[in-house]
Amino acid sequence: MYDARFSGILLAVSSLPGPYGIGSLGASARRFVDFLSESGQSYWQILPLVPLGHGNSPYMSTSAFAGNPLLIDLDELAAQGLLTTEELDSARCENPDRVDYEHLNATRIPLLRKAFERYAQLPAAQEEEPDLPWLADYARFAALHDQYGTSWEEWPEDAQPDPDGVAFHIFLQDTFYRQWFHLKEYANQKHIRIMGDIPFYLSADSVERWSHPELFQLDKDGHLANVAGVPPDAFTADGQFWGNPLYDWKGNKKGVFNFWRERITWCARLYDAIRIDHFRAFHTYWSIPADAQTAKEGHWEPGPGMELLKVLQRTAPELELIAEDLGDLDADALKFVRTCGIPGMKVLVFAFDHLGESAYLPHNCEKFSVVYTGTHDTPTFMEFLTQGNPDQARFARQYLRLREDEGLGWGLIAGAWASGSYLAMAPLQDVLSLGADARMNTPGTAGDHNWSWRVRMDAFNPYVSGKLREITRTYRRCL
Repeated sequence: MYDARFSGILLAVSSLPGPYGIGSLGASARRFVDFLSESGQSYWQILPLVPLGHGNSPYMSTSAFAGNPLLIDLDELAAQGLLTTEELDSARCENPDRVDYEHLNATRIPLLRKAFERYAQLPAAQEEEPDLPWLADYARFAALHDQYGTSWEEWPEDAQPDPDGVAFHIFLQDTFYRQWFHLKEYANQKHIRIMGDIPFYLSADSVERWSHPELFQLDKDGHLANVAGVPPDAFTADGQFWGNPLYDWKGNKKGVFNFWRERITWCARLYDAIRIDHFRAFHTYWSIPADAQTAKEGHWEPGPGMELLKVLQRTAPELELIAEDLGDLDADALKFVRTCGIPGMKVLVFAFDHLGESAYLPHNCEKFSVVYTGTHDTPTFMEFLTQGNPDQARFARQYLRLREDEGLGWGLIAGAWASGSYLAMAPLQDVLSLGADARMNTPGTAGDHNWSWRVRMDAFNPYVSGKLREITRTYRRCL
């Protein structure tokens, strides 16, 4: 694996084109796989597939295992006779560039419920239980969420889900994963590896916190005792108060390790590789009292370390692991990441310090690493060039030999693809030289702009795929 050279594209499934307001697991996803194959790419990196949480973020989900029903392909449901042509027409959306989550949340679930009601009348509905080991707990949790419309902590202690609601969520998850596994098989047949992305932490309003409270650090009343975040840095004077439950590594090590075994086993079914978000928490994590006013009241605690990482590798040896090791790491944490045995990330949008050397510059990227032009949380590279630090932008233009006549994005791709890293990745926005309006997420902010960008189908054209393949061949990253 690490002796060869590969490249790939980062694009959320929600960002795919299509007529129904959001990307799906259907024809446009297969067309993107074709585009990757035509371009000589080897990887498609996606964002978490899970149901969206606060602010439409896939990193604050109600489940570590379930799929986002908004991504279900409606055309396939119509082909099965579960939706009518008129119903499909009602789901069409005029804006091809943005996901309108408010509209989707109001209209898509009722439409999927119509499909479920028709499905429930079919003999096939009674024939086979889905092979989804986590589904029973999730379906009950999701049905109760629908019933009460609040966080689970506000439900009555004796709350019981409506059986029809449970069956509906079983249908949604069975449908989602049937479509996902068909798509993954299609990608693998085209020699495209799927890279997933898993958040280290879970949401406080999640099925895991509801069904397995013993996995988390709680006080004597069963409330969260400590929560996750990061300390103050050059960008945030008070640090970041995330509020995620912290795993009870000390009090219930066996239970938490078993949960991670189940999680990595599931990931190995879904993906060929995964990026572990906030990987530094394997070494040390920032623990904040749940009643603290700001994150700066927290302190560092030791994480599970190599013991857990080795468990994951033994449990799913075929799954390629990549560490999201960005941020301000102290010497011990940096040493852990560098010696843990899985590759870390180099991000070019952070590389161009005009006053000193950077480990992220392409000529400093070692083979055992993954170089990114940017991530879902960074500015697009064009945004960096036009709205970022002028001195850094000037150095980037000089270093990458960017040319206006060629298109600035191609010089960026060439710079990343030329690096020593065994794997080079770029968000599709950088391939297309898109600016600030195409940014996927701005951390610490809320609003309709985050997580909503979509690409148009005409971007998957022969010129773009040909130019990308030419660069990929030049730097010996083609299969």
